[in-house]
Amino acid sequence: MTIFTEADGTLFCRFQGEVLSVRGWGANALRVQARPGAGPQADAGALAVDALLPCDSPPAQIEIAARHASITVGNLRAEITLKERYGADVRHEPLIRFVRADTGAEVLAEARSHFAGPKTRNFKALASGSWRLEQQFRAYEDEAIWGLGQPQHGQMNLKGVSTTLLQQNAHAVIPFVISSRGYGFLWNNPAVGRAEFATNITRWTAEATGGLDYWVTLGDSPRDILRAYAQATGKSPDVPDWVTGFWQCKLRYRTQDELLGVAREYRRRGLPLSCIVIDFFHWTRQGEWKFDPNDWPDVEAMVAELREMQIEVMVSIWPTVSASSEHYRGMIEAGHLLTTERGVPVVIPFPDKDPFGAGFFTYYDAFNPEARAFHWDKVKRNYLDRGIRHFWLDACEPEMRPAHPENVRTSLGNGAEMLCAYPLVHAQGYREGLNAAGAGDGVLLCRSAWAGAQKHGVILWSGDVWSDWDWFRAQIPAGLHAGLSGLGWWTTDIGGFYDGHGGSDDFRDLLVRWFEFGVFSPICRLHGFRVPEGVPAPEPGQPVSYGQDTFNIFTNTGGPNEVWSYGPQVEAVLVGLLGLRERIRPYVTRAFAQHAETGDPVMAPLFYHFPDQPDLHGRGDAYMLGADMLIAPVLEPGATSRSVALPRGETWVHVWSGARHEGGQTVEIAAPWGQPPVFLRHSAAEDLMSIINPK
Repeated sequence: MTIFTEADGTLFCRFQGEVLSVRGWGANALRVQARPGAGPQADAGALAVDALLPCDSPPAQIEIAARHASITVGNLRAEITLKERYGADVRHEPLIRFVRADTGAEVLAEARSHFAGPKTRNFKALASGSWRLEQQFRAYEDEAIWGLGQPQHGQMNLKGVSTTLLQQNAHAVIPFVISSRGYGFLWNNPAVGRAEFATNITRWTAEATGGLDYWVTLGDSPRDILRAYAQATGKSPDVPDWVTGFWQCKLRYRTQDELLGVAREYRRRGLPLSCIVIDFFHWTRQGEWKFDPNDWPDVEAMVAELREMQIEVMVSIWPTVSASSEHYRGMIEAGHLLTTERGVPVVIPFPDKDPFGAGFFTYYDAFNPEARAFHWDKVKRNYLDRGIRHFWLDACEPEMRPAHPENVRTSLGNGAEMLCAYPLVHAQGYREGLNAAGAGDGVLLCRSAWAGAQKHGVILWSGDVWSDWDWFRAQIPAGLHAGLSGLGWWTTDIGGFYDGHGGSDDFRDLLVRWFEFGVFSPICRLHGFRVPEGVPAPEPGQPVSYGQDTFNIFTNTGGPNEVWSYGPQVEAVLVGLLGLRERIRPYVTRAFAQHAETGDPVMAPLFYHFPDQPDLHGRGDAYMLGADMLIAPVLEPGATSRSVALPRGETWVHVWSGARHEGGQTVEIAAPWGQPPVFLRHSAAEDLMSIINPK
């Protein structure tokens, strides 16, 4: 029996009904694919959604013996050895081990959690014709892991974390991680599952899939690894200039007159404003994708006036479709909707305007190219052709209540096999449509994303998070992990989304500190579902009340959320911070340009710029904005100072005092409202000090 073969630079292993292939996929990178099946298949096959782009690789060096084989591309070698098992489910098993070709040092290797089973690549057949898959690797005690999209658990080091691979509001799954051991790993599988980085085993699970597909790259630093990932999955385009300015948003501006009134007031006050956002329920019904003419009677005139004021406008569009939509019957007959495997074809209950009250909706099927074209045609006719070029793709996980992806049917198969990629193909439809219409500079703000989304010009925002200090603290590692997953265009709802009460002293403190963070974030965007005016502020320790059912407020509006909405003291601070954001915009723009060129995050963990300092691996309370600014947000209520541990090997200049501090020490820094701890590399201080803190 021949176990190992070579064809066209690919190493194949066919053993016990499994086809395993390993091939070069970029410099210092290998792609592994496998699936059960009889031996003579020519390939292990690709899944229906593929994050990897075609790429050139150095010639592979393949060596084959009877019981083992290897393939080397650049400095990464994969060794496949037929392992003999005792007391196990199989007598022999092919194991993969990745090593550095120059030293032979192991970087990643398959392993079993128990000698008896399951196998390291364990396929369990499902009735649908797919498999439940577990892939297991050895755990390393000294390993730190980062990335995996945008979590909300607040941990900077993913070692010890177990998390779902399921797109959910505020939890964006991008299944790529960077390891301190010098490798990057892409789980190139859109299936619902889990990722577990335990102390005894590392395990990736797909609940239903057509096969195994992952990509491994080797690098000497996190920067090398992330740049290789950006090359393999696509780089971000250049960011339009206006994006780095201030965005005004709230739930919600109900009418054209209300929106224009806010924009005019910003201009009357002489305040910077780059973008104003129209939230949901501006529409007639969900799934009709058009303005309600009763509230928005002259969209073209509105857009023209905003552009005269040099303000861009963005509109929220949901992929949901109501049975009351004028398109529902035609879409369901054409197969353009997500349906269910059993029961009523409903994926999410949510309110709507017509008929008013709770409704039951599904989503258009973004996996179906015809459905994407149909949806985009309506968006183009009703928005783009009327002057709207920027789109807020909300609820694009797609959000399910309850979350039963295995009960969803897409045009490509069962939802459990591919729903993680829904936001990717949804954004792809918009980007292709914008490009075809000559509006390629249009911007997409998305609540979720999957691997490779950055090439579609996607801004990921951290979802509907709560207005409290725990959630605020979690946004910093959330943004850092997103950047390490390729999404350098990132933002958060300044002040949080839920439970912000303008009459609460604690919330005003939180808002100011969150605003400081927003000013030193890639995208500076104020948004939230504020408690309506007239509702009493909660007593200390008591929960926030909206005064009525929130569904009613969704279709109406929450409380005011402009910079002048929180009293004169807060207004003065926020106005000062707006001026600060304007002054640093050229610096932020350069960081975006670096991201487009290389994949380097706009907002990066400290260790990304100081990779030789392992004590920084778990630091999620401070970060670098661009290459020269260290930002340490104030994260405690009522605080007027905070301690900052400064990386070694650099002299740091505090922007507000001008004091110099040698790296490698922890300093206590005064931090009154409007002056969060910000430090500059000494080499850049002369140019940046006069911009940030003009005197």
